[in-house]
Amino acid sequence: MKPSWNPRLWWGFALALAAMVSYPLFFARYAITRDFPWVTLLLLAIAIFLLATGIARAFQRPDAYRGKVAGSILGVLTLLLVGFFLTVIFYMARQIPASHGAPQVGQVAPDFTLPDSKNNLVTLSALVDSSFAPNGSSAPTSGAEKTAATVLIFYRGYW
Repeated sequence: MKPSWNPRLWWGFALALAAMVSYPLFFARYAITRDFPWVTLLLLAIAIFLLATGIARAFQRPDAYRGKVAGSILGVLTLLLVGFFLTVIFYMARQIPASHGAPQVGQVAPDFTLPDSKNNLVTLSALVDSSFAPNGSSAPTSGAEKTAATVLIFYRGYW
């Protein structure tokens, strides 16, 4: 009897490759799958399971299934891919250099000018020194009511 093709080996390796490619091309776009890559890790776990069962099948029943050599090679390649992915995601991505020039908590922010949502230039010092209208009215009531503080909101990238 001629040994038959062992699809678990090839499906496992193909799924591992698909998981590696799908994370930067698709899953990194969305916060739910970017902040913790649970979908990619699940796909990699399924790929390792398929590959392990394919290798076990090839070595336990060599008369029925092929793939001792190919399974060993694909298994090593898959483990290297998974190790590379885990190293990049959980170690290298967390190695952010310290920002020595950034303002610390409680420190006064330096004056700057940036465009607002309507593309008008806004200066921080002008916002702090401007009067404001209480309770959402459109005109300020008197010059005595000044802005007590300004909240700066910084949005994360990936848009």
